[in-house]
Amino acid sequence: MERAGFLGRVGLFRNLTPREQGEIAGRFHEQKVEPDQRLFLEGDPADYLYVVAEGKVKVVKQAPGGKEIILEVFGPGEVFGGAALLLPGHPASAVAMERGVLLRLPRPEYHALLTRYPPLAVEVIELLRQRLAEAHQIIRGLAAERVEARMARVLFKLAEKTGTPAVGGIRLGVHLTRQDLADMVGCTLETAIRVLSRWQKEGFIKTEEGIITILDRAGLQRMLEGGGSG
Repeated sequence: MERAGFLGRVGLFRNLTPREQGEIAGRFHEQKVEPDQRLFLEGDPADYLYVVAEGKVKVVKQAPGGKEIILEVFGPGEVFGGAALLLPGHPASAVAMERGVLLRLPRPEYHALLTRYPPLAVEVIELLRQRLAEAHQIIRGLAAERVEARMARVLFKLAEKTGTPAVGGIRLGVHLTRQDLADMVGCTLETAIRVLSRWQKEGFIKTEEGIITILDRAGLQRMLEGGGSG
């Protein structure tokens, strides 16, 4: 991997010059990961900022009773761990979903870069704003929306982040089990299976080898718009 060129395509570093991107690239360390490898646990010291170079990583939170809720899925070019570096420890855990490669920046280097490159600090603030808004949306959804609306919202988000055009629709670029989707939506596995099976019969989606393709975006949008409690 040509690290400087890759980091130049990462949103967090987009406003830096090529020379600055090259200087920053040398500060990152490469880490290879395996499926289900725990990168850090909730409460662990926040020692690194991570950029996904290859593969997928999920950030999860332990709910009361031990249930694991997926808060976010990050793919190539996305940053995670940055908010936690402003806190004593990680507010959630991170787990590799597949074999991949991460670039990680030690905490002292991260803080030094924020001071040295003001545009980078501005991008971090915007990233934190977006993540906070998404967290509020998740909380509101869990409290007020029906499962169908929450499921549609998750599929749209994954399509926006990882989707590619496919025959008849948009193919999600991430392999998620039914349990993964249930955890992201905050419902039981049985409910997730029921909703997804019905949507497949109705032609909203199709699933092949664990990959979902959205076939009827308008149909899913109706589920989202009619997503109040009840």
